[in-house]
Amino acid sequence: MTIAVAKIVAGVLSGSAAMYAEAAHSLADTTNQSFLLYSIGLSERPPDEGHPFGSGRERFLWTFVAAVGTFLAGAVFAIGWGVYELLRPPRAETEFLVPFAVLGLSLLTEGFSWLRALRQTRTEARRERLGYLGYVRLSRDPNVKMVLFEDSAALIGIALAALGIGLQAITGTEFWDPAASIAIGALLIVVAFWMARDARYMLVGAAARPDERHALEEALADFPEVQEVRELLTLTLGPNALLVGARIDLADGLDADRVERVSDEIDARLREVVPDVTEVFIDATPPPPVRSH
Repeated sequence: MTIAVAKIVAGVLSGSAAMYAEAAHSLADTTNQSFLLYSIGLSERPPDEGHPFGSGRERFLWTFVAAVGTFLAGAVFAIGWGVYELLRPPRAETEFLVPFAVLGLSLLTEGFSWLRALRQTRTEARRERLGYLGYVRLSRDPNVKMVLFEDSAALIGIALAALGIGLQAITGTEFWDPAASIAIGALLIVVAFWMARDARYMLVGAAARPDERHALEEALADFPEVQEVRELLTLTLGPNALLVGARIDLADGLDADRVERVSDEIDARLREVVPDVTEVFIDATPPPPVRSH
């Protein structure tokens, strides 16, 4: 929030459209972080009668809300203000020292945050035994993606603002600063679209990752009592919560007690191979006896 206020002050003192756009960008980022913190509290509520599988999807819902906020509060303002500045009559010479000082401070703070997010994401990717880019793409945790992506977009936005203000200072042409504001708005549209698309994918019922599904299939196949896996369904309940439903055929000759024990063993094994599995439903039915004529 401090950086956002500094950018607003720099915009007022310099009249720079790019600085106003960057202020809107920072305000959108701050709001998004508030949404994420709020959603974490909501998602940790225990299951109840109305929400038997918990409230983990609150994280995805508020990520979607944050995407809408980024589009409205950031992108629309930045593009609209840039267009307004392009159409208005030329004004007196703009102050450049204050905007560059604020952008320099922003670069330091955003760069530090980006490096910290990068290190954390790499650590989590190694723990999940996934490549870095694959983990970022497939992770169900909105924090992983939003923080890293927003910090990356913040650094790009700072570069665009510095480029626009710098070109205007060098050439004396007022086109470059408003053009930078429009470019920052376009960047925020990309951020908002990406966030909304990812949140929507999770909200409508995303399946487990391919590597998780493969591990679940192998775990089921390892049981000698399982003759055939007819269907394996998975559903995301939250960033670290998966529901698994399996319809299996069991081998001949298993009595009811053995079927119950095997079902319990399968439940435990699936939770072991994929720690995010929180709910398991097994439809374990022995094949019907062959009738002789």
